[in-house]
Amino acid sequence: MIKNIHFSLTVLQKRLLSVLLAITFLFCLIFIRFFYIQVVWGEELVLKASDQWNREIPVVAARGKIYDANGQLLVGNETAYSVFVRPASVADASYAAEVLAGVLGVDGDALEEKIKKGKVSEITVARQVESDKIEQLCAYNLAGVYYSRDNKRIYAYDDVLCQVLGFTSSDGSGLSGIEKMYNSVLEGQNGEIMYTTDIVGAETEDTRIVYKQATDGDGICLTIDLEIQLAAEQAMREVYASSNAASVSCIVLDPNNFDLLAMVNYPSYDLNDVPRDDTQKLNELSRNTAVCDIYEPGSTFKVLTAAADLQEYLNGNGAAFSPSYVFNSSRTRTVDGTKIKCWSDHANGKHSNQTLAEALNNSCNPCFTDIALALGTSTFYDYLYSFGLGNVTGIDFSGEALGMLVPQSLVRDCDLARIGFGQTVAVTALQLACAVASVVNGGNYYVPHLLKSIVSSDGKIVEENQPVLKNNTISAEASAMLCDMLEGVVKEGSGKKAYIEGYRVAGKTGTAQKYENGAVASGKYVSSFIGFFPADKPQYLALVIVDEPQGAYYGSTVAAPAAREIFQDIIDIKNIRPYV
Repeated sequence: MIKNIHFSLTVLQKRLLSVLLAITFLFCLIFIRFFYIQVVWGEELVLKASDQWNREIPVVAARGKIYDANGQLLVGNETAYSVFVRPASVADASYAAEVLAGVLGVDGDALEEKIKKGKVSEITVARQVESDKIEQLCAYNLAGVYYSRDNKRIYAYDDVLCQVLGFTSSDGSGLSGIEKMYNSVLEGQNGEIMYTTDIVGAETEDTRIVYKQATDGDGICLTIDLEIQLAAEQAMREVYASSNAASVSCIVLDPNNFDLLAMVNYPSYDLNDVPRDDTQKLNELSRNTAVCDIYEPGSTFKVLTAAADLQEYLNGNGAAFSPSYVFNSSRTRTVDGTKIKCWSDHANGKHSNQTLAEALNNSCNPCFTDIALALGTSTFYDYLYSFGLGNVTGIDFSGEALGMLVPQSLVRDCDLARIGFGQTVAVTALQLACAVASVVNGGNYYVPHLLKSIVSSDGKIVEENQPVLKNNTISAEASAMLCDMLEGVVKEGSGKKAYIEGYRVAGKTGTAQKYENGAVASGKYVSSFIGFFPADKPQYLALVIVDEPQGAYYGSTVAAPAAREIFQDIIDIKNIRPYV
């Protein structure tokens, strides 16, 4: 009997203990949940509750302005407005939609349907609305219709520098170009106007209004010199019209630090009237081809081959050709069973007894084939890598192309031979301009850049961009020898139409056949000229590219005169006195 009573008590104790443990467990769960709601989730719940009782209208920050290197305004803002509707506060949905449609040109039926559904607390009706239309709306005094300040981007020179500057979306975010690249600097931080409402979102009689000020974006100064840019734009328009070309491009840079002074791609488009409805057209016209597209450079590339040869000669490499060496006068070279020809027929002693300087003057392909083969793949490729080929330059602009360089392990002698005179290799205009700048400025390759400085809204410099030396390409001695030879090209050789009396202009022409589907495209050429001045201490370098000119197509007759025009304009703009 006692045993049974003891057993019953033990069972009862175990059951009580189980109940107590269950109660404790449940209590712990409730406590943890309470802690989570109050501490962890509390802030979010407060915000949700606040959101039910408050409505916000954004106060758009003024987007930072964009200036040229001399402080000339390129991109600014014009005050505009955004229009919002709060369905819960609208007295007559049909009437409100009718008025808004009449003044703003929106779809009235669709807007009325949105207002009546009331699924959202706020509807954005239109952005970047002009002030006169806001005045019209104000006269109607529509309940539930609100306005906030917005900004409309204004481009001071319409299509000038359009592919570089880029454009913004309707809400003010950068979509392309510099507007996109430096969006975080330019955009600022929006503020808001907060209204208290009742539970359904309608304003109450004692509505409180809280204003949070917007912080305007910083401005930026570019390295672009507007006067040089305008001169380059004019020269490109003229050559585009006179040659009936498919397109033209131009880069002007300072060889001493790789500041981009001008960058032109034509045809262009008006930044104040962006063709947003035609995506294909917009993509074509807004593409900065000088940075994002590649092409086969042809004879302008011979500047780099000559630079490599001169440096190897100074290094004591017996395979390199000295400046006094006389090249074989034969018109052809046969490499790996492939015959390589000079553009000239070499008749009547043409291109005979040529030194390196004369080979540059005459743009004789076989001589540069000899150089590339003599240096060999390993040595020549070391220079190509040093010149930045097959890689991005690092410019502060999105979408830069790598170029095309045959992998070193796959290069055959016939490939190497053609690379020597600018075939079987593809570059961007910027890559070529930077590579040539490095071999004529004493051998310094800098990272090219468009940003000069960041400035606050009150004009103070926040950050200043400094030149970044990437690597050295050739020695100052080799550079000086090369510059002297390239001055001869303009004085006596194929670049004569870039010559300016009294000024030491140097450069090299190029005419490259285009390829389509792996074969030469009949009658299609890329004509180009890359030049600089003064030859003994370069201050300005320009690359002009004319794609598919009709009629005359040699770089010497199409591109060189355009470069001369740009150089002459720079001389006039900067009041540069004659050197000789």
